[in-house]
Amino acid sequence: MLILASASPRRLDLLRQIGVDPDLVVPADLDERALKGELPRAHAGRLAAEKAASVATDYPDAFVLGADTVVACGRRILGKADSEPEARQFLALLSGRRHRVFGGVCMIGPDGQTRLCVVQTAVTFKRLSSGEIDGYISQDEWRGKAGAYAIQGRAAAFVRRINGSYSNVVGLPLFETMTMLQGMGAMTG
Repeated sequence: MLILASASPRRLDLLRQIGVDPDLVVPADLDERALKGELPRAHAGRLAAEKAASVATDYPDAFVLGADTVVACGRRILGKADSEPEARQFLALLSGRRHRVFGGVCMIGPDGQTRLCVVQTAVTFKRLSSGEIDGYISQDEWRGKAGAYAIQGRAAAFVRRINGSYSNVVGLPLFETMTMLQGMGAMTG
């Protein structure tokens, strides 16, 4: 049995895109705020591991997959914007700059074996005009998205360059996830 410990519809869609359909989706209920002094890479890994572990306690005979996506500008973590002004602030900060997206993936097997990896993708935005930011904010696509943007949506027009896994920026690094699933025996082929 494979359980996805995530409430993200994008992660479920990404898994299905590569032929993986979890038996259950059980969102982990965690405080996703960064710890004091926690760096973005460590934050993504910790949250992925905590999500998997919190669900694995209730399903000890299953493979549990936890994941988290963190957008970082320098050492600053840009979470899911809570308001339009915060989303506007995030987009202005990303405008014309390179930022990193960290995707934490953790798998816990029925034998208790745990694997964790954190994938980094560099994304460079073009310089955004205030009109472009206003237009993007008005479409509500930013809601519930780390860094206040969805690369698979309208924000694709903001991306000048990407270095690394595209699916990681969407919400789950598929190559690394499939490698983990196969390596732990949750998937064959």
